[in-house]
Amino acid sequence: MTRPGAPPVPQRAIVVIPSTGEHDSRTWRIATALVARGHEVTVVGRLAPGLPRDVRDPAGYRIVRVPVSAVDGLPLPAAVRGAISRARGRRGQAHGSPGGPRSPGGEMPASGHPRPGLATRARRLVGGVRRMAAIALTVRSQVRATVAVAPDADLVHGMAYMGIPVALAAGNRRSAAVVYDARDIYVDAGNLARLPRPLKALVAARERRWARTAGRVITVNRPYAEVMAGRWDLPLPAIVMNCAYYTEPPDPPERRFHARLGLPPDVRVVLYQGGFSPGRGIEQLIAAIGDVPGAVLVLLGYGAMLDALERAATDPALIDPALGRRVRIMPAVPPDALLGWVAAADVVAMPIQPTTLNHRLTTPNKLFEAMAVGVPVVASDLPGMAPIVRETGCGVVCDPTDPAAIAAAIRSILDAPAEERRAYRERALAAAHATYCWERQVEVLLDEYGRLTGKPW
Repeated sequence: MTRPGAPPVPQRAIVVIPSTGEHDSRTWRIATALVARGHEVTVVGRLAPGLPRDVRDPAGYRIVRVPVSAVDGLPLPAAVRGAISRARGRRGQAHGSPGGPRSPGGEMPASGHPRPGLATRARRLVGGVRRMAAIALTVRSQVRATVAVAPDADLVHGMAYMGIPVALAAGNRRSAAVVYDARDIYVDAGNLARLPRPLKALVAARERRWARTAGRVITVNRPYAEVMAGRWDLPLPAIVMNCAYYTEPPDPPERRFHARLGLPPDVRVVLYQGGFSPGRGIEQLIAAIGDVPGAVLVLLGYGAMLDALERAATDPALIDPALGRRVRIMPAVPPDALLGWVAAADVVAMPIQPTTLNHRLTTPNKLFEAMAVGVPVVASDLPGMAPIVRETGCGVVCDPTDPAAIAAAIRSILDAPAEERRAYRERALAAAHATYCWERQVEVLLDEYGRLTGKPW
């Protein structure tokens, strides 16, 4: 155990992520906090076209990106894997599509249909096996590439289901402590939640083994922690919430969206920011915004639904003679610039759908980012986020499946008297500054790091 309050001893940390890391706020917060305390930090992620392989972030940590693909994970000689990759690339170009593998992740909407027939179940089983094979080979590829480039370290922090096996391999190679950052209930989220039961059980058993091998499991809220402790027969994981850094937003707020999008001065901005994927309530927000007079919906983010959202934004029913398009889309901004944009909204909406256990228990980043800058929220009335919204008084909860209820919740904030809107802001800021800020949350993480390495972080 480390001595409470002891000054940090410079150490070396690796953060392994199963993505490029461009928009990963949690990784950015962890890395910047460690660098600020004098530690050496390397983030190892995945290479993508147009991104540097090895770069120093302005905050001072190093980002190393490695090429990863299912083909590279095949147990074949490198020359053979290279030939397969080149052939796939040529075939993809001939068909007008990229040669790389499709991501095995991503949220999928609940079907709501009767139990499928035998033929459909068989097709799903085959599809599930293929997805699992793609996941396994992709992880194997990242393990191989990461252990070849990762520097020596005292601790390896593995992000997410596809990051922890890579972190365990890197930690074993360098005799470093390993932390599993289980940011979701993965077997009950996205495509994994839709796997046939036998395959889902296999995934769950594998994750349980990884979690029990790691030196410590951390997660983002207590509901997740309780599920994980029960399923993995482990002590309650440490809870490090996805809160934003303490900030003092401008008062009055800047009108960044008005300037960027050319909006009339009196238009109110309803903001959704984050990933563009099904289950997040974006479709419901689009359906709701028409019932919120004098407001536009800004979608700030990235993801697989981008093309569909751009088509929806051009629907004539969502074009107003005075406001123009009622739905505007902007690309994601870097984590260190995000809060400035969030602060320029009038409401932040997050009607996440109750499609999976993971969604029902989620406490999304965007909730704490809105609180950090005093912007009221409209959130789903679900067990994860609703208690925080009610406890802090930072916004309104509603039925996320009902666009009319979403619109009513948004109007209740936008049309409230000025003093009530001011009270939302003050309550959100007070809660963020007292509890829901990164400076408070990172103390838990540093304590866990110190326990594992025997030196204060």
